[in-house]
Order: sequence, then structure tokens, then C-alpha cells
Amino acid sequence: MRKIVVVDYPKDWETKIEDVEVVDAQTYLTDTTYTDIKNARIFNLCRSYKYQSAGYYVSLLAEARGHKPIPSVTTMQDLKTPTIARAITMEINDLVQKSLGKLKSKTFTLSIYFGQNVAEKYEKLCKQLHDLFQAPLLRAQFVYKDEWVLQSISPIPVTEVPENHKRYMVRFAKAYFARHRFAGARIARKVYDLAILVDPEEKAPPSNERAIQNFVEAAEQQGFYTELITKDDYRRLAEFDALFIRETTSVNHHTYKFARKAFADGLVVIDDPVSILRCTNKVYLAELLTKAKVPVPKTMIIHKDNREQVEAELGLPCVLKKPDSSFSQGVVKANNKQSLEKKLDEMLSDSELIIGQEFTPTDFDWRIGVLDKQPLYACKYFMAKDHWQIYNWNGKKKQDEEGDDEVVPFEQVPFHVLHTALKAANLIGDGLYGVDIKEIDGKAYVIEVNDNPSIDSGCEDKILKKELYAAIIKSIKRRIDNHKNFRTDE
Repeated sequence: MRKIVVVDYPKDWETKIEDVEVVDAQTYLTDTTYTDIKNARIFNLCRSYKYQSAGYYVSLLAEARGHKPIPSVTTMQDLKTPTIARAITMEINDLVQKSLGKLKSKTFTLSIYFGQNVAEKYEKLCKQLHDLFQAPLLRAQFVYKDEWVLQSISPIPVTEVPENHKRYMVRFAKAYFARHRFAGARIARKVYDLAILVDPEEKAPPSNERAIQNFVEAAEQQGFYTELITKDDYRRLAEFDALFIRETTSVNHHTYKFARKAFADGLVVIDDPVSILRCTNKVYLAELLTKAKVPVPKTMIIHKDNREQVEAELGLPCVLKKPDSSFSQGVVKANNKQSLEKKLDEMLSDSELIIGQEFTPTDFDWRIGVLDKQPLYACKYFMAKDHWQIYNWNGKKKQDEEGDDEVVPFEQVPFHVLHTALKAANLIGDGLYGVDIKEIDGKAYVIEVNDNPSIDSGCEDKILKKELYAAIIKSIKRRIDNHKNFRTDE
């Protein structure tokens, strides 16, 4: 991806940074050479972003061309409206108070050059403000009333950077481009930018560390610059072409917020927000599968008015599921009437609706991985030792928490298992899914469809090995190319 700094006049930016080209605004706006570029990131350093100025049109036309401008037109609008700016920064209010708490004055001006300030003590605040308002040069004005309040935040024209700050600005600019790996001969060949969302503290993430590294290697082999991001990088999503979520998803969670923002910003997203909504709520999934006549264990949607019918409908023991359960958490077995009543009381106090299913014990569950509406891998997940689920979070020993696994070639997977899995997954979309199936008396029953299936090194990749990771990256790359071609056709 080409990295282009746009300025009003070449003399405004004379710093040379390897693999970063500088062009004047008039050339970028009018030269068809730049119109025809398919992959470019535009760093808009024009002196003004006012409506209908050259700086405004640089970002506007960059978006129309499918380039990625920093700042975007949306950010320009946010910077113009103090009330919007203050609303956006409310989420970092604690950091503002902590960073400025020792100041004696009633006003304070913070200059932010490529996300940094000349005083290191403001580094964290500068980074957060830059992530919220992605523009190369910013000036934040604070006033103290009962507490410190952001009065305004505005772009700094590159020609107005104080002389004694310029050497810092140049240093910060070089660090900024290096951090984003915009420099170096090897990186110059990178065409796409991929963010992989992970949580280093998650106890049971959907991919282990080796698998994540395999994804990174597969992506870089296919022309991606890849960066692992966390929930703290929400405002940086616009820097990327695609988001791949590799932490456990939920609707009432930052993972859904990330997916929704990335999708709205035009990124390719796996898991996309629609898939997260459909898969993570067991009530929706039960209704969807039943309506489509996909075989499922006997199921009922339980609420306070029909709870007395559960035993007659499902028998005992039966399984109760919270709507947003995952990795066997929030899924319980009621063995008798007393435990049924107790668990219903607990679960219905948290949710108006829960799922009840007949208890269908098996030695293992099938997991069919599906990508682009085609099977990707097949596994058998065996139950944890002396337990009725794959995961036993109350296991006395670490090795007892999770059952064994076995990867199975497609030719050894019963046709009805594969067919049922594809039918269920294709009701959700064309993303990456894991369909859990129980096989009972020669019939396949869908337990659930996961939008964020496990892909661990040493488990799901035992047959395809690194080709498994390459297949997923190829799908992301194809989606980016299709999206860019669609934008060009418009």
C-alpha cells in the first residue's frame, strides 16, 4: 500500500522518510495518476481542513477513490464541533484528570504531533486523543472549572508548528511511520493492512499463541502487514483494511463494538456484526434453526410463564442455556425437579428468555468448520473426563478441564453430518463458523453455530496444517479485493 503525505506546497514538508512519498494537494486532486491508484493511505497535512478547502477535498476525494485518508472527512467534522469533541472524549475523562491534575493554571494547551508531545508525561493522553481524532497534528485546549474539560481540539497547520518543536515533530513522524511499518524494503511490498483482535489475558481464547503466529505468517506471505490489536485500539480501526477477531465474541461486549465500527468504516470483518448477533444469542439461533427445519434436540424457549412445563416437555435431566453462553459456560444440567427450579430461578433473574433442551449424551460432538459456505475442517471433540460437556471448568486438574480432540478427513465424515452443518451455517452468512453437531441413531442434530470457532495449533490444523490458516487469509484477501473493485465500479 502506497503511503502518501499531501501538503499544500512541497516546502511545507521537506522531511524525507523512506517509502513515504510527498505530493502537493493540487497534483493529488487533479493528476489522474493518483486517481487510478487502488491501494493508498493518504496523510493529509494541508494547512486547512475547512469546508471546500483543498485540504477538505483531499480527504473527500481520497475516500471516493477507495484510499484511506487521515484525517477522514468524518474526523474533520468532529473537530469542527466542540460539543461533539467533548462528548467523544468523555470516555477518557479519568485519564484527562489524572494527566492534568497537578497543573496550577486554569488553561492548558496540548500539542500532539503524530500522537506524541514534547513532554513524555503526556504521552498516554496524547495517544488516546490521537486515537479518538486521527489527524497528524492536533492542538487540544483544556480549561479548568470544577474539573479539567476539553474546550476544543483542532488541527495544527504544519506551517504553525513552533520552530523549537520541529525537531520533535520530525522525530515523532519517523517513529509514527516506523510503528505502522510504513518503512523498509520488505514492507514496501505489503498491499493490505490486517488487524487481529486478541485478548492476551483471556483464559480460553479461540486461538492459541502458536495459531495466532500462524495467521500472522500466512497473512504476511500473502502481502499483508499484520498487527495484533487489543480492546484499547478501538479508534485505530480506520488504519486497516480488515479486522479478524480472535477473542471470544458477545453482543454486550467490546468485540461486537469493534465488529460494528469496522463494518461501518468499510473494513472486511470476520466475525461480522450480523454473524455475532445471530450466533451468540441462543434464543435467536433456536428460532432460526427450527423455522428452517434444521434438526435440533428437542428445544423450548423458556420464560416465567411456561417454566412449569419444562419437565413435561423436555424430561429430566435437561440442559439449560443462557442466551449468550459460550465454551460450555452458562450451560447447566438440571438433574431433578429441585435443581431445575433452582437453576430456572437463577437464570430467569438475568434474562427474560433462556433455552431448554433435552439431555442427549454422546461421547463426542462433531465440529464442522465452515468458511465461504464450504466445509473447512472436521473435528470430534470428546467430553471432558467424567463430565457431560467438552469443557469442565470445575475440573480438579488442568488436564481434566477439556476433553480430547480428533481431526477427521472429510471422506470419513458421515454425509448427514456434513450436510446438516452446511445447512445450519449457511443460514447465518458466508463467514467463518463452527457448527456443533451430535450424532444419535444415524441422525445429525445441531447443538449450536459458533461465529468465532476455535482454531488452535495442534488441534483443528492437524490435517491441513498451515494451509488452514492460508485459506482463511485468502478469503479475507478476496473480500478486500471484491470490496475495492465494487468501490471502483461505483
